[in-house]
Amino acid sequence: MDSLFVVPFFAGLALALLLPLVGNLLRLRDEWLATLGLAHLAAAGALLGMALHLPTFVGALAGALTGAGTKQASGGRSNSAYGLMILAGWALTLLVAANTALGDALAHALIDGQLYFAGWREFVIDAVVLLMVLSALRWLTPHLIAARLFPERERANKLPAWRWHLGFDFLAATAIAAGTATFGLMASFALIFVPPWIAFRLAPDWRRAQWLAAGIGVAGYGAAFWLALALDQPFGPVLVTVLVLSYALSTLWRRPASADFQMTDAR
Repeated sequence: MDSLFVVPFFAGLALALLLPLVGNLLRLRDEWLATLGLAHLAAAGALLGMALHLPTFVGALAGALTGAGTKQASGGRSNSAYGLMILAGWALTLLVAANTALGDALAHALIDGQLYFAGWREFVIDAVVLLMVLSALRWLTPHLIAARLFPERERANKLPAWRWHLGFDFLAATAIAAGTATFGLMASFALIFVPPWIAFRLAPDWRRAQWLAAGIGVAGYGAAFWLALALDQPFGPVLVTVLVLSYALSTLWRRPASADFQMTDAR
């Protein structure tokens, strides 16, 4: 690999490992649509931040956190709210592009993917986000699984459930913001959506679903990076194509009906 692409490769690799793990929890909570809404707001925030001469990640994080905060303020999960996030993010992205000197080129870069422009700053940010989110998920994951499978337990024991729900929303927003700033909108959504979808279909328990989702994310990312360079193609669409084909291939192998998904070892 040309030394020019080493830093972008490892910057993206950190998120290719992280985003599917976050996606597993979002799918468990039936919140996969939220990822697309947060990604749209992150893209709009990134573009607005660049118009104000701020780093891409700062703007993306502000946009994604705004979406997470709005979700909490509106009372939690709501597909209607996520739909509004998608529409608002899309509209803001195009309006900022049309009314600033940045123009459509950067808007398309955020949507289509701009991994090859990632540098040391993105690498450091992505590595820090990876370590921070993985560390926090070790504490949050058992609470989130219990809240999903045994919601009455929180109410009966008067547990402060808002802490881990809000904490996870902000962690997911941070991961999505990093992905949007590094890969672009649709590549981030593909990594957070497709590997968990495959893992939930094929893995017999939570631990193996985590390993499978992360493995698919990393393998798909590596294959897409090589193919995009070898064929001189934009990275984002190639990654999405590889992951969609991975899902298509996964349908050829079905888990036995008797092998029920077990929520064991939630760490």
